[in-house]
Amino acid sequence: MTKIGVLLSGCGVNDGCEIHEAVITLLTLDRAGAEAVCMAPDVAQLDVVNHLTGEATGEKRNVLVESARIARGNIKDISKVRAADIDGLIIPGGFGAAKNLSDFAVKGKDAVVNEDVKQLLNDMVSAGKPVGAICIAPATLTKALEGKNPEVTIGNDIGTAGAIEAMGGQHKECSVDMIHVDSNNKLVTTPAYMLGPGIKDVAVGIEKLVNKVLELV
Repeated sequence: MTKIGVLLSGCGVNDGCEIHEAVITLLTLDRAGAEAVCMAPDVAQLDVVNHLTGEATGEKRNVLVESARIARGNIKDISKVRAADIDGLIIPGGFGAAKNLSDFAVKGKDAVVNEDVKQLLNDMVSAGKPVGAICIAPATLTKALEGKNPEVTIGNDIGTAGAIEAMGGQHKECSVDMIHVDSNNKLVTTPAYMLGPGIKDVAVGIEKLVNKVLELV
């Protein structure tokens, strides 16, 4: 059975993984007969946001523990996952992808990527294994792959697109129902909730991304 890593970054759009994007990814993988291998870094979240008010709470939470909510407890510490263990990797979006997998949300083009995340992403690309990134996740992917000139989507936000270019990436604008494939690096990206507007809309692009990653395996 094909094994696809799903790299989570917490639980909740404002401080962790975007739940809709994660669930659509997991559902599409399951329908295709692939095994999802959920993972996350065992680190503290950058912040915790009250999703009812949008305000920071001052609480402390752990990215792996929070991600386990989405994975129903079946999740691995990314530091224990190697490229040899999986056939492909997909990163759902949500601000956690830019807060907890890296600090792109704070530092922009000068971001630092979590070492375990950076190692796995580079090992996957070096091994010729496909990587998919959704929504804001391509920003962290671009920083992790500095020097490889990745082609990625990020919607049409000028500031974020500019940061992508400043980090050595190539921004490719596309609609929410489309994907972009970087054939050289075997990367597949889609804007999802960077464009929205709703779950049925983002699902189209995410399903295409998952199926393309599976095709590239």
